[in-house]
Amino acid sequence: MTATAVVVGGASGIGLATAHALAADGYDVVVADVNGDAAIAAADGIGGTTRAVTMDVTDEESVAAGFASVDNLAVVVSCAGLTIPGAIVDLELEHWQTTIDVCLTGSFLVLKHAGRQVVDGGSIIVISSLNGRQPGAGVGAYCASKAGVTMLVEVAALELAPRRIRVNSIQPGLVDTPLTAGTSMIPGLTEEYLENTPLGRSGRPEEIADVAVFLASDKASWVTGAAFDINGGAHLQRYPDVLGKVRALMA
Repeated sequence: MTATAVVVGGASGIGLATAHALAADGYDVVVADVNGDAAIAAADGIGGTTRAVTMDVTDEESVAAGFASVDNLAVVVSCAGLTIPGAIVDLELEHWQTTIDVCLTGSFLVLKHAGRQVVDGGSIIVISSLNGRQPGAGVGAYCASKAGVTMLVEVAALELAPRRIRVNSIQPGLVDTPLTAGTSMIPGLTEEYLENTPLGRSGRPEEIADVAVFLASDKASWVTGAAFDINGGAHLQRYPDVLGKVRALMA
Protein backbone atom coordinates (compact mmCIF):
# COMPACT_ATOMS: atom_id res chain seq x y z
CA MET A 1 0.00 0.00 0.00
CA THR A 2 1.35 3.41 -0.99
CA ALA A 3 2.14 5.71 1.91
CA THR A 4 -0.15 8.70 2.36
CA ALA A 5 0.83 12.31 3.06
CA VAL A 6 -1.60 14.93 4.36
CA VAL A 7 -0.85 18.59 3.69
CA VAL A 8 -2.90 20.87 5.93
CA GLY A 9 -3.41 24.25 4.32
CA GLY A 10 -2.53 22.58 1.06
CA ALA A 11 -4.72 24.57 -1.32
CA SER A 12 -2.29 27.44 -1.90
CA GLY A 13 1.19 28.80 -1.35
CA ILE A 14 3.74 26.66 0.48
CA GLY A 15 1.12 23.99 1.16
CA LEU A 16 0.21 23.60 -2.51
CA ALA A 17 3.86 23.44 -3.57
CA THR A 18 4.47 20.82 -0.88
CA ALA A 19 1.48 18.75 -2.01
CA HIS A 20 2.84 18.76 -5.57
CA ALA A 21 6.32 17.80 -4.36
CA LEU A 22 5.10 14.92 -2.19
CA ALA A 23 2.94 13.58 -5.00
CA ALA A 24 5.95 13.69 -7.31
CA ASP A 25 7.89 11.79 -4.64
CA GLY A 26 5.38 8.93 -4.81
CA TYR A 27 2.95 9.60 -1.97
CA ASP A 28 -0.82 9.42 -2.12
CA VAL A 29 -1.54 13.01 -1.14
CA VAL A 30 -4.52 14.42 0.74
CA VAL A 31 -4.95 18.18 0.35
CA ALA A 32 -6.65 19.44 3.52
CA ASP A 33 -7.86 23.03 3.67
CA VAL A 34 -10.53 25.16 5.31
CA ASN A 35 -11.55 26.16 1.77
CA GLY A 36 -13.01 22.90 0.52
CA ASP A 37 -13.53 24.09 -3.06
CA ALA A 38 -9.92 25.29 -3.28
CA ALA A 39 -8.75 21.95 -1.86
CA ILE A 40 -10.68 20.08 -4.55
CA ALA A 41 -9.24 22.33 -7.26
CA ALA A 42 -5.72 21.79 -5.91
CA ALA A 43 -6.17 18.02 -5.79
CA ASP A 44 -7.54 17.99 -9.33
CA GLY A 45 -4.56 20.05 -10.46
CA ILE A 46 -2.11 17.58 -8.95
CA GLY A 47 -4.01 14.60 -10.34
CA GLY A 48 -3.28 10.93 -9.83
CA THR A 49 -4.49 9.58 -6.49
CA THR A 50 -4.56 13.00 -4.83
CA ARG A 51 -7.80 13.80 -3.04
CA ALA A 52 -9.19 16.66 -0.99
CA VAL A 53 -10.70 17.02 2.46
CA THR A 54 -12.14 20.07 4.16
CA MET A 55 -10.35 20.77 7.44
CA ASP A 56 -10.67 23.75 9.77
CA VAL A 57 -7.70 23.74 12.16
CA THR A 58 -9.66 25.81 14.69
CA ASP A 59 -12.30 23.05 14.97
CA GLU A 60 -11.11 19.90 16.73
CA GLU A 61 -13.92 17.76 15.32
CA SER A 62 -12.95 18.81 11.81
CA VAL A 63 -9.28 18.00 12.39
CA ALA A 64 -10.06 14.65 14.03
CA ALA A 65 -12.45 13.63 11.25
CA GLY A 66 -9.99 14.61 8.55
CA PHE A 67 -7.20 12.46 9.92
CA ALA A 68 -9.54 9.57 10.76
CA SER A 69 -10.40 9.36 7.05
CA VAL A 70 -6.79 8.62 6.06
CA ASP A 71 -5.20 5.17 5.87
CA ASN A 72 -1.48 4.40 6.02
CA LEU A 73 -0.63 7.95 7.07
CA ALA A 74 3.15 8.39 6.90
CA VAL A 75 3.71 12.12 6.48
CA VAL A 76 1.90 15.24 7.69
CA VAL A 77 2.82 18.79 6.74
CA SER A 78 0.94 21.51 8.61
CA CYS A 79 0.91 24.84 6.73
CA ALA A 80 -2.23 26.65 7.91
CA GLY A 81 -1.57 30.18 9.10
CA LEU A 82 -2.47 33.85 8.99
CA THR A 83 -1.35 37.15 10.45
CA ILE A 84 -3.26 40.26 11.53
CA PRO A 85 -0.82 43.14 12.11
CA GLY A 86 -1.19 45.66 14.90
CA ALA A 87 0.75 47.16 17.79
CA ILE A 88 0.23 45.35 21.08
CA VAL A 89 -1.37 48.41 22.68
CA ASP A 90 -3.85 48.70 19.81
CA LEU A 91 -4.50 45.10 18.80
CA GLU A 92 -8.07 43.92 19.29
CA LEU A 93 -8.38 40.84 21.49
CA GLU A 94 -10.40 39.23 18.71
CA HIS A 95 -7.50 39.62 16.29
CA TRP A 96 -5.01 38.29 18.83
CA GLN A 97 -7.25 35.27 19.48
CA THR A 98 -7.81 34.55 15.80
CA THR A 99 -4.06 34.46 15.16
CA ILE A 100 -3.44 32.20 18.16
CA ASP A 101 -6.35 29.95 17.24
CA VAL A 102 -5.12 29.35 13.69
CA CYS A 103 -1.35 29.37 14.10
CA LEU A 104 -0.77 27.89 17.57
CA THR A 105 -3.91 26.04 18.63
CA GLY A 106 -4.33 24.82 15.06
CA SER A 107 -0.81 23.38 15.13
CA PHE A 108 -1.57 21.72 18.47
CA LEU A 109 -4.72 20.08 17.08
CA VAL A 110 -2.89 18.85 14.00
CA LEU A 111 -0.08 17.43 16.13
CA LYS A 112 -2.59 15.84 18.49
CA HIS A 113 -4.60 14.00 15.86
CA ALA A 114 -1.80 13.39 13.38
CA GLY A 115 0.28 12.01 16.23
CA ARG A 116 -2.45 9.48 16.96
CA GLN A 117 -2.90 8.47 13.34
CA VAL A 118 0.56 8.54 11.75
CA VAL A 119 2.35 5.21 11.42
CA ASP A 120 5.37 4.38 13.55
CA GLY A 121 8.46 5.78 11.85
CA GLY A 122 6.48 8.56 10.18
CA SER A 123 7.25 12.25 9.90
CA ILE A 124 5.37 15.41 10.91
CA ILE A 125 6.51 18.80 9.67
CA VAL A 126 5.03 22.10 10.88
CA ILE A 127 5.57 25.31 8.94
CA SER A 128 6.53 27.95 11.48
CA SER A 129 8.11 31.28 10.55
CA LEU A 130 11.15 33.50 10.78
CA ASN A 131 9.01 35.23 13.41
CA GLY A 132 9.31 32.15 15.57
CA ARG A 133 12.76 33.42 16.47
CA GLN A 134 12.88 37.04 15.28
CA PRO A 135 10.59 39.72 16.77
CA GLY A 136 8.91 42.33 14.62
CA ALA A 137 7.06 45.44 15.74
CA GLY A 138 3.41 45.19 14.72
CA VAL A 139 3.26 41.41 14.49
CA GLY A 140 3.21 40.48 18.18
CA ALA A 141 0.41 37.94 17.93
CA TYR A 142 2.06 36.19 14.99
CA CYS A 143 5.49 36.21 16.65
CA ALA A 144 4.08 34.77 19.87
CA SER A 145 2.12 32.08 18.05
CA LYS A 146 5.08 30.98 15.91
CA ALA A 147 7.49 30.95 18.86
CA GLY A 148 4.95 28.72 20.58
CA VAL A 149 4.82 26.46 17.52
CA THR A 150 8.60 26.01 17.57
CA MET A 151 8.53 24.88 21.21
CA LEU A 152 5.43 22.74 20.69
CA VAL A 153 7.25 20.89 17.92
CA GLU A 154 10.17 20.17 20.24
CA VAL A 155 7.84 18.74 22.90
CA ALA A 156 6.03 16.62 20.29
CA ALA A 157 9.40 15.32 19.07
CA LEU A 158 10.17 14.13 22.58
CA GLU A 159 6.77 12.54 23.12
CA LEU A 160 6.56 10.75 19.77
CA ALA A 161 10.18 9.58 19.64
CA PRO A 162 9.38 6.16 21.23
CA ARG A 163 7.36 5.43 18.08
CA ARG A 164 10.21 6.74 15.89
CA ILE A 165 7.97 9.53 14.62
CA ARG A 166 10.08 12.55 13.72
CA VAL A 167 8.67 16.04 14.30
CA ASN A 168 10.38 19.11 12.87
CA SER A 169 9.56 22.68 11.90
CA ILE A 170 10.53 24.94 9.03
CA GLN A 171 10.91 28.69 9.62
CA PRO A 172 10.54 30.47 6.27
CA GLY A 173 11.28 34.12 5.74
CA LEU A 174 9.55 36.17 3.05
CA VAL A 175 8.16 33.70 0.52
CA ASP A 176 6.05 34.72 -2.46
CA THR A 177 2.62 33.33 -1.52
CA PRO A 178 -0.95 34.63 -1.17
CA LEU A 179 -0.28 35.07 2.57
CA THR A 180 2.49 37.59 1.90
CA ALA A 181 0.88 39.29 -1.11
CA GLY A 182 -0.22 42.21 1.06
CA THR A 183 3.42 43.07 1.76
CA SER A 184 3.81 44.60 -1.69
CA MET A 185 0.89 46.94 -1.01
CA ILE A 186 2.78 48.70 1.81
CA PRO A 187 5.36 51.10 0.30
CA GLY A 188 8.92 50.19 1.12
CA LEU A 189 8.15 47.06 3.11
CA THR A 190 9.28 44.48 0.57
CA GLU A 191 12.43 46.47 -0.07
CA GLU A 192 13.24 46.51 3.64
CA TYR A 193 12.70 42.76 3.85
CA LEU A 194 15.15 42.21 1.02
CA GLU A 195 17.70 44.69 2.40
CA ASN A 196 17.78 42.51 5.53
CA THR A 197 18.05 39.22 3.64
CA PRO A 198 21.73 38.47 2.91
CA LEU A 199 20.90 36.44 -0.21
CA GLY A 200 18.96 39.43 -1.49
CA ARG A 201 15.69 37.91 -2.63
CA SER A 202 12.42 36.44 -1.44
CA GLY A 203 11.88 32.70 -1.44
CA ARG A 204 9.79 30.46 -3.67
CA PRO A 205 7.21 28.04 -2.24
CA GLU A 206 9.01 25.20 -4.00
CA GLU A 207 12.15 25.89 -1.97
CA ILE A 208 10.25 25.31 1.26
CA ALA A 209 8.57 22.25 -0.23
CA ASP A 210 11.96 20.74 -1.05
CA VAL A 211 12.97 20.93 2.62
CA ALA A 212 9.66 19.38 3.67
CA VAL A 213 10.21 16.47 1.26
CA PHE A 214 13.70 15.97 2.69
CA LEU A 215 12.34 15.91 6.25
CA ALA A 216 9.70 13.40 5.19
CA SER A 217 12.32 11.09 3.71
CA ASP A 218 14.67 8.49 5.13
CA LYS A 219 17.51 10.90 4.38
CA ALA A 220 16.35 12.76 7.50
CA SER A 221 15.98 9.61 9.59
CA TRP A 222 18.10 11.04 12.44
CA VAL A 223 16.52 14.50 12.46
CA THR A 224 13.84 15.41 14.99
CA GLY A 225 12.96 18.40 17.15
CA ALA A 226 14.79 20.72 14.76
CA ALA A 227 13.78 24.13 13.40
CA PHE A 228 15.12 24.86 9.92
CA ASP A 229 15.78 28.51 9.04
CA ILE A 230 14.94 28.74 5.33
CA ASN A 231 14.99 32.48 4.81
CA GLY A 232 18.00 33.55 2.75
CA GLY A 233 19.83 34.43 5.95
CA ALA A 234 17.21 36.93 7.16
CA HIS A 235 17.50 35.57 10.71
CA LEU A 236 21.03 36.98 10.80
CA GLN A 237 19.89 40.58 10.49
CA ARG A 238 16.79 42.48 11.63
CA TYR A 239 13.10 42.29 10.92
CA PRO A 240 11.52 45.11 8.87
CA ASP A 241 9.64 47.91 10.62
CA VAL A 242 6.18 46.65 9.68
CA LEU A 243 4.45 48.90 12.21
CA GLY A 244 6.27 52.01 11.04
CA LYS A 245 5.47 51.31 7.41
CA VAL A 246 1.79 50.70 8.15
CA ARG A 247 1.53 53.89 10.20
CA ALA A 248 3.18 55.89 7.43
CA LEU A 249 0.71 54.47 4.93
CA MET A 250 -2.24 55.46 7.11
CA ALA A 251 -0.95 58.94 7.93
